[in-house]
Amino acid sequence: MSSTSVIEKLKRTHNEVGTKSSDKFPPSHRVDQSNGEHDTTISLEDEHGRIEHEGQQWRKESPYRIPTDEEKRDAKYTGECNCGRIRLFLSRDTPVASKFCHCTDCQSLHGAPLQWAAIFHKSDLHFEEGAKGLAFYHSEKKHTRHELPTKVSCAFCHAPIMDEGRNMVLMFPAIVKFPSEEAKKAFYPSMHIFYSKRVVDIPDGKTKWSGMDEKSEQLDLP
Repeated sequence: MSSTSVIEKLKRTHNEVGTKSSDKFPPSHRVDQSNGEHDTTISLEDEHGRIEHEGQQWRKESPYRIPTDEEKRDAKYTGECNCGRIRLFLSRDTPVASKFCHCTDCQSLHGAPLQWAAIFHKSDLHFEEGAKGLAFYHSEKKHTRHELPTKVSCAFCHAPIMDEGRNMVLMFPAIVKFPSEEAKKAFYPSMHIFYSKRVVDIPDGKTKWSGMDEKSEQLDLP
């Protein structure tokens, strides 16, 4: 067989393998195209440049609007991810509410039996450098663009930071730098949600809901 024939055969084989691989993974399972949305692979680019060039309005709004020096000085609490690249400021003394969540999404994404979340208005929280260095994940659609509701983490150390809903954020108090145990008490959960999915019993006397609070059965448990 001539060298030309060998090369042509290799090309045909390569194309066939590529076609078969493509068939295995439908469009919804292939690498997601950003289409101008936030992409974690380039999230460390200059934040102001992204706003100007791509017109991503959500970057100009809370909680991604870069805080002023005055807002930083007046912050009630600060927090940071495990590696310290993401730093945030809270302007509110106490959360709107605080809960333990036992849903299976929280269990799998946090690698823990439950999640401790404190609810804040979006305007109560600011990231020091806006969306720079943040990663997003939409658990229902399985993509990493910024689409609400979304789960937010550090793009470097992957520490969970918050869940962003359409109106509120559920941030994780474990990353807050509390000045004292007394201050930390203000963030203690008052209830358990999705307790029917629990992997461990917690007889702490707090209200326990089988699903979402006020929208599911309240369980008669200690």
